[in-house]
Amino acid sequence: MYAIIDVETTGVNAKSDRLTEIAIIIFDGEKIINEFSSLINPERKIPYRITQLTGINNKMVENAPKFYELAKEIVEITADCTFVAHNAAFDYRFIRAEFESLGYNYERKTLDTIKLARKYIPGLRSYSLGNLCDEIGISVNNRHRAMGDAQATAELFKRIYQYHPDLDGVSLKGLHSNLKKEKIDALPQETGVYYFYDDNKELIYVGKSNNIHSRIISHLSNTSTKKALEMKNRIADVDYELCGSELVALLLESDEIKKSLPIYNRSQRRSLHSWGLYPYENEDGYLCLIIEKVNNTTDAPLTLFSSKIQAQEQLYQLTETYQLCQKLNGLYHSSGACFHYGIKQCKGACIGEESTENYNQRAQLVLQYFSLDHDNMILVDKGRSKEEKAIILIEDGYYRGFGFVDENLLNQTPEEIKSGISNYINNRDTQNIIRSYLKRKKVEHIIYF
Repeated sequence: MYAIIDVETTGVNAKSDRLTEIAIIIFDGEKIINEFSSLINPERKIPYRITQLTGINNKMVENAPKFYELAKEIVEITADCTFVAHNAAFDYRFIRAEFESLGYNYERKTLDTIKLARKYIPGLRSYSLGNLCDEIGISVNNRHRAMGDAQATAELFKRIYQYHPDLDGVSLKGLHSNLKKEKIDALPQETGVYYFYDDNKELIYVGKSNNIHSRIISHLSNTSTKKALEMKNRIADVDYELCGSELVALLLESDEIKKSLPIYNRSQRRSLHSWGLYPYENEDGYLCLIIEKVNNTTDAPLTLFSSKIQAQEQLYQLTETYQLCQKLNGLYHSSGACFHYGIKQCKGACIGEESTENYNQRAQLVLQYFSLDHDNMILVDKGRSKEEKAIILIEDGYYRGFGFVDENLLNQTPEEIKSGISNYINNRDTQNIIRSYLKRKKVEHIIYF
C-alpha cells in the first residue's frame, strides 16, 4: 500500500515553519482506494511570497482545523503504507516535525518519485514535478496546491509502478540470506551509528547517519565501486545504536572505528584527518602556522584535514582573513618579502617591519578561532526520546565522554549532571569533531562550570 502525499507550508524550514495544506492518496498497486485532503491552520501568518506561489492566504486557513485535529486521521489513513512524495524528504520532514511537536513519533518507509523518475525515466532536462509532467504528458490541475500536486505525483507513480512493481522492496539479490528484509524494514529513520557484520559475526563496517534506514538502503543498493559491491555482498547482519544528537553519533562512530578497526573502515581511517595545522613561534618571536603530517609530531594540532590541499586552502583563507604573512605561514617562499606585502595585504612581518606584538595579536585570533569557547562545559543536545537529553562533557579543555539523562536532571548541579557521562577517550579526532561541529552547527544548550 502506498500513501502518495503532498503538503503546502509557510516556508521551507521544518523546525520553524508549519503546514497549511495536506493531501493523501492511497494506492494499492492497482487503483486508488482512498483520498484525503484538508487546509490546515498553521497558527501563524502565511508570508506573502508563499501566498503568491500557492494561492493559500490567511483568510482561507483562519477556520481550518489545526494539525492536532487531523493527526489521528493522518496516522490511520497512512498506516501500513509506504510514504510516497515528489522530493519526499521535504514532505516527510514537515509531517514528522508536526507530529514531534505533539510528542508522537511518526515513522514510515519512504519513496521519492524524483529518484524513481531519474532511474526509470532517464535523460530528461528537469525532474521538477511541473516539468516532468509536461515531458511525459501528465496534466496537472491546481499546481502548488496539495491535492493537485498529489494527483500528478500519483499518476507519475502509477506509470512507473506498472513496469517496476517492487519499487519499495530492498533487493537482496547477491546478499547473504541471513539479511532479512523484515530487519531492514524495521530500521529506524533516526540519528545514530550502524554496524554491518558478516556471516562469521565479524564487524566489517561502522557508519553514522541522521537517517539510519535510508543510509543502510543506500549501502545495499550501492554497486558504484568494487569495494562497495564487495562490502554489500558480505553483509549478513545489521545492528544500530540510536544517539539522538548528531554530535554524539559522530563521537561514537569515531570511537567504535578506532576500537574495532572494521575492515571496510581501515582505508578510510588511514586517509582521514592525516594532516594537521600547528602553531609555533619562530626564532624572531612571530607566531607562525605550519601544515604537517599528524604522525610527524606528538603535539596536538589546532585542527585536522583529510588532505594537504584541503589544509593549504584553509590556511590561505585564514592568512587573508587575519592579514597574516604568507611567508611566515609557509605559503610563500622567498628570501625577501612575501607576495602579499607587495599588494599591501601583509604589514611586513616577513621583513621585520611589523612588531611581533602587533602581529601576534592577530595570529592569536586564529588560535581562538579553533579553540573551544570554554575549558569546562557540558554540551546539551537532542536525546533519543522527547524526555531525554544527550550530554557531552568537556573538562579542563579535554573531551571526557558523553551520556544521556532525563531533561529534568539539567536543573541540578554540574556534578550531578556529570553522573550521566560514560567515559570515552580524548584524541585528535574527537577534539576536531567537537570543534568542527560547534563551528558549523549549534547544540541545544551549553552549561558552563
